Amino acid sequence: MSLGGAGVQPDPLFDAIFERQCTRSVYDGRPVPADDLTAMTEAARVAGCSVLLVTGKPKMEQVLELIIAANTAQVEDPGFVSELKHWLRFNPAEAVSLRDGLYSACSGNPSLPSWIANPAFGLVFTAEGENAKCADQVRSSAGFAVFVTDRNDAEHWVQAGRSYQRFALAATALGVRHAFLNQPVEVARYRPELAALLGAGDRRPDLVVRFGYANPMPRSLRRPVSDVITAA
Repeated sequence: MSLGGAGVQPDPLFDAIFERQCTRSVYDGRPVPADDLTAMTEAARVAGCSVLLVTGKPKMEQVLELIIAANTAQVEDPGFVSELKHWLRFNPAEAVSLRDGLYSACSGNPSLPSWIANPAFGLVFTAEGENAKCADQVRSSAGFAVFVTDRNDAEHWVQAGRSYQRFALAATALGVRHAFLNQPVEVARYRPELAALLGAGDRRPDLVVRFGYANPMPRSLRRPVSDVITAA
C-alpha cells in the first residue's frame, strides 16, 4: 500500500462563517435569482427538515399579518419586554463592557446613554412602532424561508438549526442577507395558522427567516469561549 498526498478541496461555505450575520435592516427590494434560491435550499437539505420558500408578494403579506399579530402579543407581554430590555445594549460602552446581548446599532437604532435609554425604552417601544418596522422589513425583502420539521422533538429542533445554518452560509456566500422574524413560532397560538398558510400539513414551522439584499450592519460583540464553557 502506498500513500500519497491529496489536495484539500476548500468548502465555499467555510469563508462565509466569518461574514454571516443576521442583518436587521430594511433591504433593497431586489429579487433573488432562481438559481441562487435553489442553491440556498439545496445547501439546507437535512433529514427531517424542509425549507419552504415564500417569494410571492400576496403570500408574503399573509405571513406579515401573522408576524404583526404575534409581534403585538409579544410587545403587550410585560415578561417578554422585560427580558428583551435586559439583553439590549444601548451604546458602545455597554456593548464593549458586557460583550453579549444585542447592540442597538445592529438594528439600526441610535446609540443613547444608558440613563436616557432605560427610562425612555418603555415610551418608544410600542406595538405600533415595532409593527411598522416589521412591515418595512418584510416589504423590502425578497422572500421568506420557513424551516419546517417532521416532528416536535429535540432531534428535529437540532435538525432545524443545522438546516438554517447551512442556508445562512449559502446565502452569505451568494451575497444574500437574512434575518429572523420568528414571532409566529414564538407565540404558540400562531404556529398552526402559519403551517396552514404554507400548506405544511402535519409538519411544524420552527424558524421564519426573511432574505434579500442589503449592506452589512454593525455586529454584536460576544464573550470569549472561556467565559461561557467550563472544562469538566
